[in-house]
Amino acid sequence: MKLSIYQIDAFTDKLFSGNPAAVVPLSEWLPEETMINIAAENNLAETAFYVPTEKGFHIRWFTPTVEVELCGHATLAAAYVIFNIEKYPGEKIIFDSRSGELAVECKEDWLTLNFPTDQFHVAVPPPALVESLTSAVMVEVYKGKTDYLVVLETEEAVRELGFDIIVLSTIPARGIIVTAAGDEVDFVSRFFAPQSGIDEDPVTGSAHTTLIPYWSGKLSKTRLTAKQLSKRGGFLKCELDGDRVFIGGQARLYLQGEITIS
Repeated sequence: MKLSIYQIDAFTDKLFSGNPAAVVPLSEWLPEETMINIAAENNLAETAFYVPTEKGFHIRWFTPTVEVELCGHATLAAAYVIFNIEKYPGEKIIFDSRSGELAVECKEDWLTLNFPTDQFHVAVPPPALVESLTSAVMVEVYKGKTDYLVVLETEEAVRELGFDIIVLSTIPARGIIVTAAGDEVDFVSRFFAPQSGIDEDPVTGSAHTTLIPYWSGKLSKTRLTAKQLSKRGGFLKCELDGDRVFIGGQARLYLQGEITIS
């Protein structure tokens, strides 16, 4: 069996930045073990697989070790393939997923994800969180559906954050979002998910389902700009609309090829 495969840099307008994701279009689902093995072979934060449906597409996301409930950058990457390589007609596609219905709209060079907002609440930081973020002064801590959200004092504190990834990996959560108000954008963030096989994710669309409603409330505005301060970096245009968030980004094709499965 031969399958097409694409590697897309998401949430960036240039190669070698943003968050790389692999995309594998399918006509029908492969066995779950096979998809995990492909994701592990790709060795990227996420690999997206999708199959066509009557309404649009069904999408699933895999890290090198597990299937995940939601992934923003790999959804953006899959949409890029569908719109720009498969030449899907129209400006909007619908994905069915484990997190419900997800829409992606394409306008000019921008792709905008329509995702549900996260539900989060004030939390007492677990001891491992305090121990792992060795240089951080935590202003606020929240717990969402899958992640902890840690608010720091400044952008510099987020950028220069010291952490113990081994201790961080013991926290019972998908990952840890660290954020602060930005100097040139509305807010900045970093995202750590060693529990899912990703020490630090370059740009995390799904984390912005928590970040957007938080910062919208803090800054009293519904339209925001954001940067993720990983080594590769990424830029996002964000908007809160009730219980939905719009997460906009660009993407670039890095690689296209074929994989063979016996």
